[in-house]
Amino acid sequence: MATSREVRNPAFRQLRGQRSPGEFASAIRRAAREIGEQVACDARYIGRVEAGEIRCPNYAYERVFLHMFPGSTLKDLGFSDRGAVRGRGLCPGAEQPSQFHTGQIDTGQIHTSQSHTSQNNEESDVLRRAFMAGGSAALAAVSLGLGPAPVPSQRRVGEAEVSAVEAAVRQIRLLDDRHGAAGLYQRAAQPLAAAYALLDAGTARRTTANRLHAGAGELAISVGWLAHDSGRFDDARSHYAEALATARVSGDPALEAHAFCNTAFLARDAGRPREAVRAAQAGERAAKQLSSPRLLSLLTLREAGGWAGLGDRTACSDTLVRAKSLFAQGTSDADPEWMSFFVEAELEMLEAQCWSALSDWPRAAQHAERAAELQDPHFARNLALYRAQLADDLARAGAPDRAAAAGHQVLDLLDQVQSSRIQAMLAGTARRLLPERRAAGVPAFLERHASTPRLV
Repeated sequence: MATSREVRNPAFRQLRGQRSPGEFASAIRRAAREIGEQVACDARYIGRVEAGEIRCPNYAYERVFLHMFPGSTLKDLGFSDRGAVRGRGLCPGAEQPSQFHTGQIDTGQIHTSQSHTSQNNEESDVLRRAFMAGGSAALAAVSLGLGPAPVPSQRRVGEAEVSAVEAAVRQIRLLDDRHGAAGLYQRAAQPLAAAYALLDAGTARRTTANRLHAGAGELAISVGWLAHDSGRFDDARSHYAEALATARVSGDPALEAHAFCNTAFLARDAGRPREAVRAAQAGERAAKQLSSPRLLSLLTLREAGGWAGLGDRTACSDTLVRAKSLFAQGTSDADPEWMSFFVEAELEMLEAQCWSALSDWPRAAQHAERAAELQDPHFARNLALYRAQLADDLARAGAPDRAAAAGHQVLDLLDQVQSSRIQAMLAGTARRLLPERRAAGVPAFLERHASTPRLV
């Protein structure tokens, strides 16, 4: 918290005024949504800014801050010039991907470096640029610094190593949000092993141990999601179970709720709808210990997906009503950081999937179209996912021309997005459109889809 650190950015501290760090973080998240950004701002981030640990915000935060304080510059807000922070040792115009802030996880070890602390403290838009410039998930993984990491045995784990784990979670999520999971999974499993090795090494303080358990558990869920989205369901199930066990050991209801949320999602995708219902309900019980209506809303939507898979239209409809009522209560300071993706567009998408599972294709298409309209185009992976859902629902609803048009929009995004899930959905749509070759736009879509490279 900022109150426990020396304030090295008084300008930013003055902007906070009488608000608590948590209240100020909530205001920043609201401002981000106003301009279509999604930032994982919490009280700890505010503390790090005020303490001078973040000398220059990443590009998303910069846009939000300048929106909140019109007419101000980053210098007015107490930040350093971006070039001064990043430009050391670089060619003019070049940007170097950052490693994990405060600590680093690289191909040799987990270690700290005072000389890198101030430079490596963004969860970073530079990674996205490196990914796009290199055109491969392998380069993105290298940018993350993902590699095997034996743990130093000569001392206990401290703040730097825990911060490295937390940063790894954020960076993996950032790349997945932008580009999808394929290609990241194998490399992301390596820092996960390092995180659990840190748990075995032990920590000097209980608060540090709690953060490390939470960070390792969240990392297990993130890696599990990469496996999930890549079609490796058994691997995903194992990682989610690992996160759940970590939550139970550390008595962390927030981590437990997250693990059950993803387990329910996986169960639905794997054709185990009853398990999806049970896992979602277990997550709801854990989430009731928190004060986050949005978290309860998401878990309730997971439950609705299970009921839809069971063909229980009444239970699904009732659960959707409850989920939307919870969502309407708005955000809170207790909302978990990982839920930044859960905006109205995602709500519409999850409802579309429910109606699709109940074979109500026109209704599903209506919600999928709404999801695609609402989604921030900055997040290419979700936009491609929503449009793939829309294309399939339209094909099933007997609108092949509109399905082909939506399919083209997905293909437009596949040079940015690597997701086995999305490619599988689009392949299913193409198969459904084969008998509709005479419909407007369908032949061109089928030809283009057939010539698109598939993920290995």
